[in-house]
This record gives sequence, C-alpha cells and structure tokens, in this order.
Amino acid sequence: MARTPSLGTVSTKQARIAELAKQAPSLSFTTLAHHIDERWLFEAFQRTRRDGATGVDGQTSADYAAELRENLRSLLDRAKSGTYRASPVRRVHIPKGTGTETRPIGIPTFEDKVLQRAVAMVLEPIYEQDFRDCSYGFRPGRSAHQALESLWRQLMTMGGGWVVEVDIQKFFDTLDHARLREFLQRRVRDGVLLRLIGKWLKAGVLEGAVWTTPDRGTPQGGVISPLLANVYLHYVLDEWFAREVQPRLAGRSFLIRYADDFVMVFRHEADARRVLEVLPKRFAKYGLTLHPTKTRLVPFTRPSYPPDSDDGGPKPGTFDLLGFTHVWGRTRRGGWAVQRRTSSSRFSRAVTTIAQWCRRHRHLPVADQHAALSQKLRGHDAYYGMTGNYRALSRLRYVVGRVWRKWLARRRAAPLPWTAFGRLVQHYVLPPPRVVHSALA
Repeated sequence: MARTPSLGTVSTKQARIAELAKQAPSLSFTTLAHHIDERWLFEAFQRTRRDGATGVDGQTSADYAAELRENLRSLLDRAKSGTYRASPVRRVHIPKGTGTETRPIGIPTFEDKVLQRAVAMVLEPIYEQDFRDCSYGFRPGRSAHQALESLWRQLMTMGGGWVVEVDIQKFFDTLDHARLREFLQRRVRDGVLLRLIGKWLKAGVLEGAVWTTPDRGTPQGGVISPLLANVYLHYVLDEWFAREVQPRLAGRSFLIRYADDFVMVFRHEADARRVLEVLPKRFAKYGLTLHPTKTRLVPFTRPSYPPDSDDGGPKPGTFDLLGFTHVWGRTRRGGWAVQRRTSSSRFSRAVTTIAQWCRRHRHLPVADQHAALSQKLRGHDAYYGMTGNYRALSRLRYVVGRVWRKWLARRRAAPLPWTAFGRLVQHYVLPPPRVVHSALA
C-alpha cells in the first residue's frame, strides 16, 4: 500500500464495540460490517501469519503482499457486495500421538485467512465481554499455562476433589451449523458477517483430489474456527454449568476449559456423579458425543496418610489436561501438593518427533545437529518446564542422547562406542533441564 494506515483507528473501534457489548449484555448487534474498511483489512493482514502453509490456490503471503492495496480493495468490495466466494480448505493430516491416529487440519487460502481475521477482530470484542473466566483457549491475553495455573490453585485450595475428565469425540468435525447460527444470532445479527461465516462453513474440504461439503463441523486450522468453537461451548457448557449446574450442587465446584479440552472438579462425589450422568445428554442435545472410555470420574482428594507411607490409605487417581498428568506428590517440606508431569502420550510424541529429525538429518555436521537438538529441548522446556516436572525433563535428555547416538552411528562404517559418544557430548553439551513455570508448592 502506498501509505501505512493508522492502526490506532482499529483499536479505537474495537474498544467502542467492547464497551457497548459490556453495557448491553443482551444486545444483538445488527450493524457491524461497516467497521471493516481498508484500514481494518490491513490490520487483519498484519495479524495473519505469513509462514503458514498455502491453501488450495497455492498463493503465498508474499504473492498476496506484492499487490496488497489492490488485493485488499478487491476483497473488501466482494465481501460487502456479497460476491465473495470462500475457497474450500485444503485438508492435511498430522499425527495425533505415537500411534496411527491423526488429526485433520484445514488450511484456508491466504485471502480467506485475512478476511476471517478481519471478522474475528469485529466479533472478539463482543464475546470477550460474554466469555467466562473458566475459558482460556484462543483468547487474547490468555494461555494454556494460565489455565493450568488456575486449575492448580483451585485444586490446592479445595484440597482436591472428584474430577470429571472429559473427551469430546471429534468436536471440530461434528459442531452443528444450525445450532452455531442460533448461538451467534443471540449477539450478532449483521447479515454481512453471518453470510461470510456461513460461506466458510459451507466452503467444503479438498483432500487430495476429492472435494466434500460436510454439513457439520468447522475446520481445525481456520482462523475463525477457534472463536466459533468458543462461542459454541460457551453456551453448551460454560453458561449451563454456571447458571444451571452449580446452583444445584451441595458443595463447591469449578470448571477449567481450553477450547474443547476441559475438566470439572467437585468437592463431593455425589455432585460429580450427578453431573457425569447428565453430561452426555446435554452434549447430545447439541450434536456432540463424549468418548465412552476417555470421559471418566477420577477420585483426586488430597491424601490423608503421611507422605512417606506406602499403605496409609487409598491412593488418589490421576488425570490429564493440556499435555500434563496431574498427580498428588510430596513437596520439599514434606507435605502434599498437586504436581504436573509430562503426560506419557506427549512424552512419546516428543521422542518420536526428535528421532525422526535425527534420522532425516544424520548427515549434517555434528555442530549443526547439536544446535538444532538444543533448540528443540529448550522449546520443550518452554512449555513443559513446570515445577515438579524436572524428572521428566531430565529423562527426555537421556532418551534424546540415546537417539542421537543411534543415528550418528548409522552414518559410520564402524560402531560408535559409548565412550566415544561420551567424549562427543562433553564437547557438545545438551542444555540442562529448565523449570520455566514455577508454582508455590
């Protein structure tokens, strides 16, 4: 563009939308599309990732930026006039764990990403006034670690409890379009925005040479999908739990949700069992299914027996959330605290990913391999470096060392003795485990 637009105008408009939404929590907005102009689209372009995979048209962010002013003007005209056509998303599959199960990811075209970002920028200020504190996924200023911290603090305050660990089967693939439109229209009745969202939902999926148009779901990977998912579960779960469930319980309870991953914690077992009984019916009403074996009730009350006792009473269970297994463990002072350890599936996934990298890059210079492996370990620590998780971080270093030696040996005619590898890692030292996220245990 010839002149960089002022981005302050966009934030000012968002602040006005947010203020109005806060002042009128039951208001349905009928005029929102007028906020999207060239400046708004330019800001959406700025916020769109440039290094993502290309969609079905093969256009990169650099291609789009080469004629940015013309492209944004054309996009704005088509969006406002109703002539805009959403392209199908390109579907790829990524490993979900260490087995054969995969997760489908939908990749929109870059232009669709920009327009989806622009629409999300309009809707986000409204729904940020509505969403509850229990929701952390894909929201500005919120993160997975904040969800884990909130869960930890409330568990410690309650002394544990009974945890309902929930798994929604293929949530993003089964989200009901009619129900979603019904939820959206409680707050948004702008025809332009609703038509755009409808076009993205109906655009279809291109997998290889096969084009399908599912009547349910929203693609994982779409820019607008996380917001739509949050809106859906806000009404299906968060509001229902706060307004209808908690007032009927005998004891304290709380919910922590990150996108479609969530747990509910109850002080009393009877409350937990009552909610677990009605939960599948509640979700079925909105076209969602809970996994019959992964959805379970876990006793997670703080142990009453001494920390150094092996048979002082029934042992509490464990549950997983956001890549961590939550357990009761001993603190340095000898008490009990909730500890977070890398879940077995995430640990195995990390090892598999690094082993595949070592195999593909075994002929690189050792210094380059060391630099890359060090970066991967530091990246792992940036997420999993929790208080109480040091042992899993250390174990990953040990396993990575064995994997590295294995693939270094494959490029030699002679074996690589452990003594020789020991001398090598004395020079190329892998970074030590690092606790990044501390808890006051």
